[in-house]
Amino acid sequence: MKRIGYLIEKVADPDNLRLAYWKAQKGKEAKPEIIKYLRELETNLQIIRKQILSGSIEIGNYRLFTIYDPKERQICAAPFAQRVLHHALMNICHPYLEKKQIFDSYASRLCKGTYAALNRAASFTNKYTWFLKLDVRKYFDNINHVILKEQLSNMFKDERLLQIFYAIIDSYEVSDGKGLPIGNLTSQYFANHYLSVADHFVKEKLEIPAYVRYMDDMVLWHNDKNTLLEKGKIFEMFISKELDLKLKPFCFNSNNESLQFLGYLLHKNKIQLAQRSKRRFINKITLFEHKLKDGLLSQKEYQQHVLPLVSFTQYAEARGFREKIISQLGQVS
Repeated sequence: MKRIGYLIEKVADPDNLRLAYWKAQKGKEAKPEIIKYLRELETNLQIIRKQILSGSIEIGNYRLFTIYDPKERQICAAPFAQRVLHHALMNICHPYLEKKQIFDSYASRLCKGTYAALNRAASFTNKYTWFLKLDVRKYFDNINHVILKEQLSNMFKDERLLQIFYAIIDSYEVSDGKGLPIGNLTSQYFANHYLSVADHFVKEKLEIPAYVRYMDDMVLWHNDKNTLLEKGKIFEMFISKELDLKLKPFCFNSNNESLQFLGYLLHKNKIQLAQRSKRRFINKITLFEHKLKDGLLSQKEYQQHVLPLVSFTQYAEARGFREKIISQLGQVS
């Protein structure tokens, strides 16, 4: 693909910056940081515009905190002005990053997402005999800065844009020259793009008939057991050599057994909640119920937290489980 240039002026365009502000503040309008930013919105956007055009941008100063949902992760919250910058960059660069994606990549993409990935995976589970599930060890922590920068420089030729990308990449590392901060919009795009070369390899070189990737969760299907396992090992070597990543041990099985994927168990013609998703549902809904009872959440806030949890369970055959837990909470209350 021909390298793209002349994008930095579009990133810095006032209309794009206003759109970036609107996206960055959505759902967080009541936070003091955002209220303060809004009071001098045009001045603040002019500051970002000058920084983008000059290349002298403020990057870093992340607020770090840990979540356990379902496993421990360190989240890096960038200052609000930087979140506006990230949206401004991706508003313009999204279409070009999108062109590098195959159809069956589902994270950080419009009209894709978790449920589209699950629907596709369920259809392949019903069609093929064997599956191979692959997962990268500590994916975000091990993304190689040199390789990522090379990927981006092969796509974009605007030096000012690349220098901003490089500054964002260099603003964080887990080990020497490795790691992206979980929580940045740019990290989501960069991480999804990083594995796109692997997607093309598995489809075009290995010629695997059925494949789905959601960020670093990958599943391959085939009707021949030995072929799938052999190509899985070749794929593992490619990822190690070309992307400097290590995979967790293979999860290889017949489609007569359940495939655990994105919090669900996929069976032929049936979808159930994984045990960790059941525990998450119980823990989360119990927490929100207690916060509502103690006056720490309004009824509206309670519904905003609980409705996504309920929707997550509704994708699976989990009505009995869901009603039992909600009934028990009602009895406790």
